[in-house]
Amino acid sequence: MEYLLQQLINGLTLGAIYGLIAIGYTMVYGIIGMINFAHGDIYMVGAFQAMIALMIVGALGISWVPLQLALMLIVALVLTAAYGWTVERIAYRPLRGSTRLAPLISAIGMSIVLQNYVQLLQGPRPKPVAPVIRGGFALTGNDTGFVVQLGYLQIIIILLTVALMAVFAYVIAKTSLGRAQRACEQDRKMASLLGVNVDLTISQTFIMGAALAAVAGMMVTLYYGVNDFFMGFVAGIKAFTAAVLGGIGSLPGAMLGGILIGLIEAIWSAYFSAEYKDVAAFGVLVLVLIFRPTGLLGRPEVEKV
Repeated sequence: MEYLLQQLINGLTLGAIYGLIAIGYTMVYGIIGMINFAHGDIYMVGAFQAMIALMIVGALGISWVPLQLALMLIVALVLTAAYGWTVERIAYRPLRGSTRLAPLISAIGMSIVLQNYVQLLQGPRPKPVAPVIRGGFALTGNDTGFVVQLGYLQIIIILLTVALMAVFAYVIAKTSLGRAQRACEQDRKMASLLGVNVDLTISQTFIMGAALAAVAGMMVTLYYGVNDFFMGFVAGIKAFTAAVLGGIGSLPGAMLGGILIGLIEAIWSAYFSAEYKDVAAFGVLVLVLIFRPTGLLGRPEVEKV
């Protein structure tokens, strides 16, 4: 029982990270109806930005952990948001009036460019990162020989994810930007006729998704302590799976899908072969798509005739 509880904690932490990345997928899809396959590599760029910021902060002699984390977060958010904006301007905006296949191919090309760009700048070898946040709570005693640990970093990841979900839900439901996003989601042409700046709204959506990916990249850098140029591909595919599993276009669905994928991976790795945890996650996705094609929280699209 203690081992299962530990894996549930680990799965929730991993799922929160997947959920943050998946929200970026579902926000972009909700507005332009396209999957941004470069989003996983935006997350990878955010992780490297956070790592570089941590190195610079350490070189400057700043040792107070809250200040280190704040500076890491600010640098990663700003620079990664700029990458997200650049991807939208280069890979999507020039092709907005073309067929649906052209932006998809362009996004895959941007993904390859970002991977090789980071590989050239940082090298192909994994980059280790020294632990910044240590320690935690022991939830059970050692009477059974196994102690369930809840780390401080795990608590931060879960609480930060919940807070960001609440903020984004408020932004989309209550602010003018959220109203513009919902208008563009329903009908971009009509929204433009009613005075909504569609290009600006789409750019802001890419920036918001990239910012969330930067937070996820920073959390992964702190949690696992290692980065490499290929990490965005695997995490991006998992986050895309989470978005589809929860219901593409639904923010709560993206977070629910991320948590489910994280729990499936953690529990499968604990009780079965860890090499096949991806098979388990994608197998659940296949079952959901067979019996509920719109995802767990997705709504069926209504064709306008």
